[in-house]
Amino acid sequence: MNHRELFYHFLGQTSDFPLAIEVSHAHGVYLYTPTGKRYLDIISGIGVSNLGHGHPEVIAAVKHQVDKYMHLMVYGELVQSPQVLLAQKLVELLPDSLNNVYLVNSGAEATEGALKLAKRFTGRTEIVSFRHAYHGSTHGALSIGGSENLKQAFRPLLPGITIIDYNCYEQLKAITRQTACVVVETIQGEAGVMVPNAGYLNKLRQQCDQTGTLLVFDEIQCGFGRTGKLWAFEHFGVVPDILLLAKSMGGGLPIGAFIASKQIMRSLTHSPVLGHITTFGGNPVCAAAALAHITVVQRDRLWEQVPQKEQLFREQLKHNQIVEIRGMGLMLAIVYENAPKAQRVIARCLEEGLLTDWFLFADNCLRIAPPLIISNEQIREACEIILKASDA
Repeated sequence: MNHRELFYHFLGQTSDFPLAIEVSHAHGVYLYTPTGKRYLDIISGIGVSNLGHGHPEVIAAVKHQVDKYMHLMVYGELVQSPQVLLAQKLVELLPDSLNNVYLVNSGAEATEGALKLAKRFTGRTEIVSFRHAYHGSTHGALSIGGSENLKQAFRPLLPGITIIDYNCYEQLKAITRQTACVVVETIQGEAGVMVPNAGYLNKLRQQCDQTGTLLVFDEIQCGFGRTGKLWAFEHFGVVPDILLLAKSMGGGLPIGAFIASKQIMRSLTHSPVLGHITTFGGNPVCAAAALAHITVVQRDRLWEQVPQKEQLFREQLKHNQIVEIRGMGLMLAIVYENAPKAQRVIARCLEEGLLTDWFLFADNCLRIAPPLIISNEQIREACEIILKASDA
């Protein structure tokens, strides 16, 4: 069997219609097939490859760490310099109250850890989250997700979950003194890149403060410069009690984190001890890659290039079939009239060598989330293909 046949035969499938494009190698903003076809990647592995594919400094960090050691012990027992230096770097780049880092393997695991942390610290059990939110596919993360379609086949899930509408001020009263935490994407991703209304996150913060509720910001997709600031919450002047990170964090390797104050985080250390544990969380090779990625983003201040690149996308993408363009920075959704139209455009883009996608809860939209290093010339190339495909 060839590799495509093996893919279908031996790997568990996530849907009946995978892209099934075989990739032989990737570099920068391009993926290449064994036959030499080139794809311009404008979704970054769904918000992962901020520095593009195969960034030399990330690769060098990985090779250096592999030669020293890989897995040694479960997280939290041995002093491993990649973990320590990564945590130090993250804290340096965050507000003073976010000063303690728990490293995990993925965004879903960061969500799970944050839910446990909020319950343990507050002694409460109720959780508020948002319609059309996505925080991962594990049971806890799925429980606070905002799509009944994804959840209904897996019930019963966590009890005590209240789902409210994003950007609806009136529904913030659902946050009470029984609420352990509110979990919200600073900018909703799978909803089709929904940006909070002016003042909405401030009102959310106020309601949490009044009720003693912890505010959890999920920046798994929108963090690390994607929106034009290093952290998306900087746009809104609101600081969370717990921050979730993953996706682009590892520069292409799997790692995530939930971050809080040391006071809050210490509640996982006792009653019981090992209140949250992970075997591979903060894997030293992944941590070394993450530190290299963050160092490059900070040194080159890549977020400062993002607004200009967003503007170029918006200027180029003028077409009578495009209803609107939503989002912020290099996290955009091109909105079409309906899902069949969007799917035709996406399929045509693939034929023309442009890798894009749709959104879980907005299938009438085309996703734009390219590596932050994408050039103006490459943006124009991508837009030309999208405009041509929009004629389909």
